[in-house]
Amino acid sequence: MTLADPRAAISVGPLRTVPNYITAVRTVAAVAVGVAAIVAGSVGLLAVAYGIYWLGDVLDGWAARRLGQETRAGAVLDIVSDRACTAVLCVGLVSLVPDVAAVALVFLLSFLVLDTMLSLAFLCWPVISPNYFYLVDRRVWALNWSPLAKAANTSGVVGAITFGQYRLALTVAVAVVAVKLWSTAAVIRLLERDDRT
Repeated sequence: MTLADPRAAISVGPLRTVPNYITAVRTVAAVAVGVAAIVAGSVGLLAVAYGIYWLGDVLDGWAARRLGQETRAGAVLDIVSDRACTAVLCVGLVSLVPDVAAVALVFLLSFLVLDTMLSLAFLCWPVISPNYFYLVDRRVWALNWSPLAKAANTSGVVGAITFGQYRLALTVAVAVVAVKLWSTAAVIRLLERDDRT
């Protein structure tokens, strides 16, 4: 079996891969442009920073799969980089559009705490990344890392904010918290079940 096969004996690295370089570049670029947007008070620059982050996040995942360079180290780097980008850009959004503060608080707590723990839970099983968590539990994967879930978990909140629907954005953010709490409980049950066997 190859390293890209999620059922294979999983190794951590290598760390020096094309997708990891993309992750590093998109993180530095998105954070730098995000900080520049905050300093300049520019919503346009902030939109560019979000674009760099999202495009880079898609590109690094695509490169990892296309080049057969998926690694656990790369998955962790991607998870940590996503949190760095989201934290900086969300602070920028709140500083430029204060009306989104409540939504940002709920979203950030969910993404930086619940989603981080869920995303790192893959390390407890022999899978390469959360993208392969369906091998552990299909429902948890479907709600958190399937292509539809990845799009829905953030695009609902971002879309509602974009159209000035802050209450709707808050409702979606709270719904995402509920999904993350359910998923966390499910992962805890899986871990407890594995401990008993």
